[in-house]
Amino acid sequence: MKRALTIAGSDSGGGAGIQADLKTFAARGVYGMSVITALTAQNTLGVQGVFEVPPEFVARQIDAVAQDIGADVTKIGMLSSGAIIESVAQKIREYHLTPLVIDPVMVAKSGDSLLHAEARDTLIRTLLPLATVVTPNLPEAETLCGFSISSLKDMERAARAIRAMGPPNVVVKGGHLSGADESIDILFDGKTFQQFSGPRLDTKNTHGTGCTFASAIAAELAKGAPLTEAVHSAKQYVTAILKASIDLHIGHGHGPMNHMALLIPGQE
Repeated sequence: MKRALTIAGSDSGGGAGIQADLKTFAARGVYGMSVITALTAQNTLGVQGVFEVPPEFVARQIDAVAQDIGADVTKIGMLSSGAIIESVAQKIREYHLTPLVIDPVMVAKSGDSLLHAEARDTLIRTLLPLATVVTPNLPEAETLCGFSISSLKDMERAARAIRAMGPPNVVVKGGHLSGADESIDILFDGKTFQQFSGPRLDTKNTHGTGCTFASAIAAELAKGAPLTEAVHSAKQYVTAILKASIDLHIGHGHGPMNHMALLIPGQE
């Protein structure tokens, strides 16, 4: 069985973060492991609190996994602070934890900040150059690039700008693009742009879609899929479980998805 490691924050509501990553790994048929960078008191309505794990203990968790089990892929989500980013980057280099999928989590679905403002430059300087692929949504891409994104052309411009920061591949997720009938993600490998589209679904159950998409890409890379195939498969998976979760009633805000829907007869 292939092994996938997620380094991210814990979502007590179960819809995003470590919980979404591990559910996705299980649904995609890989063995999931976790390094927790922060605890959040969180539900479908928002983030009520964040408790950062000390950087040295984040590093100790990575040591424990890497020295015994190892990983065929590593996915990074919420890192919260510059000190945690520095610690994780050092361990990524030490243990050669590649392929590396970085989902630059900055803001929760509710609008709550999940990355200190001063940590942005640390992320760009120390971690993005180590990535195999980076998967920002539009607000994250705007924060990284420093300009607004309101069209597919803007998404392509952002992908170029982020790739110039070091990662060889960039997926800009277009779920936040207003006025579009489809949700279009763009993959840029330095030479060509590829589009991956799916229907835009009318549902409030979208909490954790970014974490899930990045983790699905990671799972496919762990199984040996080329990046284009991994992104395509992840897009299909997220679209399918979004459809299956339209009538899921959990919480009173941005609800989660049913990550296991495709494995349960009658729910797919």
